[in-house]
Amino acid sequence: MNTLAAGAHGARQKLKAGMLLGVLGVVYGDIGTSPLYALKTALDHFKTIGISPAEVLGVLSLIFWSLLMIVTVKYVLLVMRADNHGEGGILALMALALRVAKGERLRKVLALVGIGGACLFFGDGVITPAISVLSAVEGLETIRPQLAEVVLPISAVVIIFLFLIQWRGTGSVGRLFGPVMAVWFLSIGAIGLVQIVQQPSVLRALSPTYGLTLVLRHHWLAFVVLGSVVLSVTGAEALYADMGHFGARPIKLAWSWFVLPTLVLNYFGQGALVLRDPAALENPFFLMTPEWGRLPMVLLATAATIIASQALISGAYSVTRQCMQMGFLPRMTVRHTSATEEGQIYVPQVNAALLIGVLVLVFAFRSSDALASAYGIAVTGTFLCTCILAAVVFRRQYGWSRWASIATFGGFFAIDSVFFAANALKIPEGGWVPLVLGLGLIGLMTSWKRGRDLLLARWKQDSLPLDAFLARLPQSRTVRVPGMAVFLTGNSDFVPGALLHNLKHNKVLHERVLFVTVHNEDVPEIAQAKRCSVVELAPNIHRIVIHYGFMESPNLPRELAGLGDKGIAFEPMQASYFLGRETLVPAQKPRLPMWRLYLFLLMARNAVSATEFFRIPSDRVVELGVRVAI
Repeated sequence: MNTLAAGAHGARQKLKAGMLLGVLGVVYGDIGTSPLYALKTALDHFKTIGISPAEVLGVLSLIFWSLLMIVTVKYVLLVMRADNHGEGGILALMALALRVAKGERLRKVLALVGIGGACLFFGDGVITPAISVLSAVEGLETIRPQLAEVVLPISAVVIIFLFLIQWRGTGSVGRLFGPVMAVWFLSIGAIGLVQIVQQPSVLRALSPTYGLTLVLRHHWLAFVVLGSVVLSVTGAEALYADMGHFGARPIKLAWSWFVLPTLVLNYFGQGALVLRDPAALENPFFLMTPEWGRLPMVLLATAATIIASQALISGAYSVTRQCMQMGFLPRMTVRHTSATEEGQIYVPQVNAALLIGVLVLVFAFRSSDALASAYGIAVTGTFLCTCILAAVVFRRQYGWSRWASIATFGGFFAIDSVFFAANALKIPEGGWVPLVLGLGLIGLMTSWKRGRDLLLARWKQDSLPLDAFLARLPQSRTVRVPGMAVFLTGNSDFVPGALLHNLKHNKVLHERVLFVTVHNEDVPEIAQAKRCSVVELAPNIHRIVIHYGFMESPNLPRELAGLGDKGIAFEPMQASYFLGRETLVPAQKPRLPMWRLYLFLLMARNAVSATEFFRIPSDRVVELGVRVAI
């Protein structure tokens, strides 16, 4: 995946139909399936007092202006300008903000905001497949009410199948995503247009006065309704997060000229149907469709929700890798499912956790209406985090005045805060699910980061400076043996612990020695020309620093094999990799709270070995262990 090229040249390249189809398949699956449940869930709040045309028009007005202000203005026109070397998303935005922030305290706050947004994204990744697939399969009830009994089993089968095929990768399936979503948007726009033609008065809801009137008339109930209106903009973050795949221009064009119009047509078509027949509120999306077309629409909706879920699942893999590269998560197994596309990865641990979480939600809530109460918190929380980080980036990097930044993003922060507060009312009914998940992940990530920092500080304290070691080496009686030794070290200024243990126990040092350090940078990708730096420290002893972006996966043998032009004759079958394996134990006076300490130790013991993570041949590895108390 050449995200840098896509981001840098996306605005200039000639747009092709295939690229726009790809945008539809990857970017708009989540927001494109929101019409299945958003309007129905919002109008359901008025059932107890009776639904009049004023309520229908008011809710439609709120949905339309939410799509316009949050998605179009905030994300498409503003936030998407903040690209990190062509890459978007909450973590890329956090890296930008950290780069321009002044003051260590501000940097810590911004890092916590970014990690909080990433953790809430995982909550969204669990809820989206559950609510999307359920809402699609529930369309069977409009064909025959007796089919309600099979909704849960069919939904579970679809979800299990979706997660079980993840190991195969999305390359071949992905080519089908775009055309399916194009048919989906055309279909939902067409059935909505038919209803609007029969009830054109519904177009009055384009005026914001109907939304304001609803708020002034119903006060508290209108505030509650906002918690459901926000369901129409779920997936807005995907426009920004997937910018690196296609560039900003195709995403903006697809939204403005195709996705937004078809979504508005469908929402207003549902409203027109409810105005004519209030009983249609039972399931306005599927009841808009003629009886002969409902089964095909259920099948199309199921395919669309699978695509929407796939986008969130793939996104969860990418965010996990980014968190690992930034030092917020322990090493996990990352399998590449494509020989040519770096971005197509599969993380088995994350896949299993998501599958279990989605199935638990499906059988715990049992319907999309009930699950809607758990939706929204994660989305609006991520909106708030994006506002904070964007305000810093536009102020520091783009030179906006303080008042311009505060007025613009402070205004959006106020809007997002209202949506977040409205969704907070759902906490007792299920909104606690993404909150608990997000807080739990924040606890895990911050504990891992703090534990690794303490471990590195302890290692530096006990380590020998490399310069001092090299100065004494010619006078020492160390026996040099044939071959090449590769020592991995987290700090290139100190002697690797594995080397000291090798000298202590084996009394030898190889004739050729490479000290290899991996640096993870706050950019998505590193150009190949800047990937490696080589310094000769002494005859046949070299320091090698390898740089990776947060969107890349390390492959040390490949990088070392490519150093021939820099004077390193690397022979894979002659090299031995010496790694230090740390056995972590609690110190008598731990420097971490006990709950953080045990979380850190648990994650450390279950982390993937450096051998697998760096893709080192296991038969070329020598591990030397040491006990470390923290």
